[in-house]
Order: sequence, then C-alpha cells, then structure tokens
Amino acid sequence: MVEKNPLKSSIRYLRGIGEQREVFLEKMGVETVEDLLEIYPRRYLDRRQVVPIRDLRAGTDATVIGKVTSFRMLPGRKSRFVLRLYDGTGELNCVWFKGGFYLKNKFQLGEELAVSGKVRLFGGFQMTHPDTDRISDFNDSEKLSTGKILPQYPTTHDLVEAGLDSRGLRRILYRALLDYSSFISENLPEALLRKYNFPGRRGAINAVHFPVSGGQLRAAIQRLKFEELFFMELMLAYRRWSIRKKEKGIAFVRVGKRTRNLVEQLPFQLTETQKRVIREIWTDMKNPAPMNRLLQGDVGSGKTVVALVAMLLAVENGYQAALMAPTEILAEQHYLTFYRMLEHLGVKVALLTGGQKKKQKEETLKALREGKTDMAIGTHALIQGTVAFRKLGLVVIDEQHRFGVLQRAGLRAKGTRPDVLVMTATPIPRTLSLTVYGDLDISILDEKPANRKPVITTWRPEKNREEIYKFVRKSVEAGRQAYVVFPLVEESEKLDLRAAAEAYEAFRTGTFKGISVGLIHGRMKAGEKETLMEAFKQGKIQVLVCTTVIEVGVDVPNAAIMVIEHAERFGLTQLHQLRGRVGRGTEQAYCILLAYSPISKDARERLQAMKSGADGFKLAEVDLKMRGPGEYFGTRQHGLPNLKLANVIEDAGLLLKARQEAFQLVKSDPPLKMNDHPRVREFFLERYRDKYGLIKIG
Repeated sequence: MVEKNPLKSSIRYLRGIGEQREVFLEKMGVETVEDLLEIYPRRYLDRRQVVPIRDLRAGTDATVIGKVTSFRMLPGRKSRFVLRLYDGTGELNCVWFKGGFYLKNKFQLGEELAVSGKVRLFGGFQMTHPDTDRISDFNDSEKLSTGKILPQYPTTHDLVEAGLDSRGLRRILYRALLDYSSFISENLPEALLRKYNFPGRRGAINAVHFPVSGGQLRAAIQRLKFEELFFMELMLAYRRWSIRKKEKGIAFVRVGKRTRNLVEQLPFQLTETQKRVIREIWTDMKNPAPMNRLLQGDVGSGKTVVALVAMLLAVENGYQAALMAPTEILAEQHYLTFYRMLEHLGVKVALLTGGQKKKQKEETLKALREGKTDMAIGTHALIQGTVAFRKLGLVVIDEQHRFGVLQRAGLRAKGTRPDVLVMTATPIPRTLSLTVYGDLDISILDEKPANRKPVITTWRPEKNREEIYKFVRKSVEAGRQAYVVFPLVEESEKLDLRAAAEAYEAFRTGTFKGISVGLIHGRMKAGEKETLMEAFKQGKIQVLVCTTVIEVGVDVPNAAIMVIEHAERFGLTQLHQLRGRVGRGTEQAYCILLAYSPISKDARERLQAMKSGADGFKLAEVDLKMRGPGEYFGTRQHGLPNLKLANVIEDAGLLLKARQEAFQLVKSDPPLKMNDHPRVREFFLERYRDKYGLIKIG
C-alpha cells in the first residue's frame, strides 16, 4: 500500500527494483524512495575532461575511457591483477595487488570502462587501484556519458552481485527522479535560501545526482551540506534553549569557609587558567538554570582540582555531589585524592564501584540515601537502580567520551535537575566541539603547572629495542619508575595479553632482573589492580608492564619513563593520553615509541606528530584530519545524526553559518510558527524527533 506522501513509499514500488535488490538495499538502511534519493554520489566522473592516453602525465590525477583489450593475474613476489585499456591513442595498464580472484570475473573483453586515478610511468602509463566504472551499456534515453558529469555511487560486493553497482544505482535513481522528484518539498526558510543564494531542495537533489554543469553541482552540494548542518545545529539550539528557558535548577549562592580553606591549603598554586575556569563554573552554579558545561583540558592541566572545588561548592550549599569515572582504577584514584584533601574539612566522601564487597556497598548506599555522605565517587555502579541520593545537586562525568548518552542521563536522573559538569582530557578541535558539544558551555584548560617539563618524545624501530631497555634500566636504577605499555585490541585480545605476559616474564627474569616488575591488565580483578597500582605509586614496583588500562587518569609523579610497544598500532589521541601518564613530577620525563615493521604511511605520520608536538589541541587537529570526524558521531555517544555530505573539518565555515542561523531561529521563534517556519518544524520533527530525545539527555 502506497502512503499519502509518495516519497515514503517502499522502494519495492520503484521501476527496476526486484525482490533481491530490495533486500540488499534495506540492509543499507534504504527502505523508502526518500532514502534512495539521499544516497548521494561519492564522487563524479567529469566526462567533459577525459584525457586521451597519449596526453597523460605522470604524477597527475586523470580520467581515461577506453576498451578492455586484456586482463590477467601475474605471479611474482607480489601477485597482481593487470587490465589493459586502449582508447585509440594509446594503452594504459590498470594494476590491483588485492582482489584478483574477484576482479577476473568482473570485466569482459571489449567492454568500455572509465578509470580514474594517479598516473605513473612503469614500462608505460599505469594506474594502481583505480576507480572503475562500466559505462558502455546505457540505452539512448538514459545514456549519461558523452559530455556529461557522471555520478559515482558507493557500493558493496552484495550490491554489485545484485546489479547495483554505480551504473545500476544510476539507472534506478534516474528513473526514481523522473517519477518522484515533483514530491520533494522545501525544508528551509525562504529567507535563508535568498540570503545564501541556495537552490531549492528539489532542484538541489536533482542536480546532485545528474548535474548539467559544474556550477550547478557545486551550488547543489553546498545547499544540501548546509541543510544537514543546519538541522543538526537546530537540535543543539533546542537543547540549550530548553535548559535555559524551561528547566528550573538549583542556585548555589554560597561560598563557604571550607571551599576557601581548601584553595588556601592546596600544596600548589592554581594556574590563572584554573582560576578563570572555576569562576566560569561558579557563575553557572549561581544561576538557577541547570549548568551544562564541558571542561576540556589537556592531560596534566589540573581538571581534577577544578571539579573538586565545584563539588565542594555544592556540598556547602546543602547538596550532594557525584563524580562518575570510566574505570575502577580512576575512580579509586579520585576517591583517594578527594578523601585526603577533604577529610580534615569534615566532608564525607564515599567510593562506589562494581568490585566492592556486598557489605561495604550496602553501607555506602545507605549513607547516600540518608544524606550522611556528601560526595560519591564511582563507576557505572552509580547509575544502578539501587543507588539513591537524598539531595543530589551536582553531577561530574570524567572522561565523558567513555560513556554513552543513556549512561550520562542515568546519573543526572538521580537528582532533580542537578548541575552537570562533563570533563575530557581528549582535546577536541573547535569545529568538532560545535557539533559534538554544541549544546554545552565550554571551558578550556590549556595551561599546565609551572614546574612541569615537557616530555621528551621519540620513536625508534624494533631493532633498537635492546638499547631502549638498557636506558630504561639505567633510569630505574637512578630512582625513576617506568611504564611499558602493550596494545590491546578486541580482535587480538588473547594474543595481546599473551605478548604482555611473556614480556613481563622476560623482563622479570632477564632485562630487569633484580628490579621489581609488575603486570597489570583489564582482565584482572579490581582488587588485584588496586593492589598493584598502589604498590607502583608507593615505589614498591619500579617497572609496570601494562595494557592501555593506565591510559586515563593514573597519577604517579615519580614515573618518568614510558615505552609504548607496537606504537604503530595506536591512534594519535591514545598515544597522547598515554604520554600524559609521565612527566607529572619535577624530573625530566621520556616517552619512547617503539614501532615494528611494516609501518604504514598513516602510522608514520602519527609517530612523527607525536615526536614533534606536545600540544593536545594541535594533535587533535592532526588526528581529526587523518581519521575524519566519523567516529565522533553516532547515537551511542551523542545522539547526533550521521552526515551524508557535510564534513565538519572541510566545511567548518558552512558549519559556523548553519549554527548561527539555527540558534537565531530558535531564539526568535522557538515554536517555529512564524512565516514559513512550520515547514522547518515539520521536517525537523519527522526526521530528528528520536535523536532530539537522545540529545536532550546528552
């Protein structure tokens, strides 16, 4: 049955979609005509600028169209699949080093192909792993090749098997637009279309699939990117508006003696940045609207003491405060720090983790319910159904990227609209923070304590392993402590753990014989980990072999050496986080990245960036450019929509414009009832209602 809005019709009603194709498309999340029209091309083949083979130049990117004259697998040290094209002016070899078994069944002699890639000279013109498109069999009414800009669509092996390669999708989309494009309605205000000279939505969707000119295509892409960013920012604008206008929170108006005493008795001077951030948080806490602030600070910048002051302010106003950390080790460390600093001030601090004994946990829960505990430090255990607070006023989430949206909401729900402070030691570039954290007020700690020296970072190949560990031994014998970190990834967890355990045994009986060596990893029981970390803090263990369980938060000032084994397997942000575990004392600290061959180009860039840079925010920019913004998005973490065309790095300018317009629209017309705003409201509710619910609790 066809629905009222034809665009909501199932794809099964489309010409050219059979039962098998429908199944494969639905696996991609394409269920309706509207879904299909929003499968945007991944690139374009400009047939107006096809280069004859005789005019190719080495080192340039080019598109060639020719007929297949031969293809075969060539044996050798690196077997390869080679296909030869001829276009009447010369021959081009196309070479693939992977997938030969599949490729030999993909092509036919005599068929016409378009290939795009970088040209090399290697016994003649050659392209390695070029993009290919079979374009020779369009009928006259649908032929979109000669003198045209040809869309190239993303595809999968299953889709290709079902006849839905780029060519097949092109044919179906061509027919779908003929039949359904008249039903595409506008979703942006007319004033915005005029202001930015954007085409209408119907024209943009037609042009992004089958552009007549480069100018028309560029205008269509800009409009559709803006649309994606605009509605994402609209969600964030509503989140901020609802907190500030609708929700009544707590006004923490009092600064008591205990807060002043704490600051005066700190064993170090607060940095000017810490003082500024504390003022920003205090201003929010005095306001009756609930605080919703992100505290972003590089490793070692002093976020913990800022959170401690905020939590003490809540306690002095008669409320309880809670801090949730992602690991038991980090929660235990925070608890010990808070306990030491607050015990003499009469503040009751409790620890709540999953690994605690039943009796201890029950006593803690009772004290929280009755209000006898002022601060609770814990892990996910804090959001369990059995946990209840008498009067929760402030929630702090540490390393918030480790928690999903619903977990953060679970802790907030333990109070009545408490203030929320989320903290991260993962620096995030400004453009990305406007999307991931666009509904939050942001405070940045970008100054480290004056007595800390920059960590000297270097990377070495595996052949230097023995020399590196001689240096570690010499440093340990001089009184320093060291970490040796091994990677741990899900796909090879057992092998990784075995490598760490074997290295531990080799160190204990050989390399570091006579020196106290410990081993810690995520599969150990909480009590064992706690005992080992405490022994390391006290200097009883001199070399700690570990997996990335120590990545976040562990603070051992005497630890001055870190060796990261298989550093080529770590991401840039993770390497920077690990490096932040050393250099917390006054001694010179070293981070040695031990890389094993083969080292990919991306891995080399990461290692070089680590060697030359210590600024977490600059490294985050590099990391983001290398990896792209994809992993920062998704319902699990943020409840934000996936971006099909826009890229928050490349389209930063467009993002800022979309943000400005979305926030201004919510400010001037929150119900979206004026002028032509109802069409914005209708599209927003239809597309983003579910995600808006998630972002409200983000």
